Amino acid sequence: MEFVVCINNQDYSASLEVRKIYQVLPDTQANAHQMIRVIDESGEDYLYPSRYFMPIELSEPVKQALVASH
Repeated sequence: MEFVVCINNQDYSASLEVRKIYQVLPDTQANAHQMIRVIDESGEDYLYPSRYFMPIELSEPVKQALVASH
């Protein structure tokens, strides 16, 4: 399970919050186009520019807590 933190929400202010942690879903086609698939504020997964996010390392208990909150 991978997580990222949003560092830019330009053009996506309704869907992304800066400094919020988002769960990443694997998408090799998106990666090839410098995009990333995350579960956004709508609770659905969408593609966004990967430059809007930074990867972060979380402990297992924190990961489980984040997944359980959805």
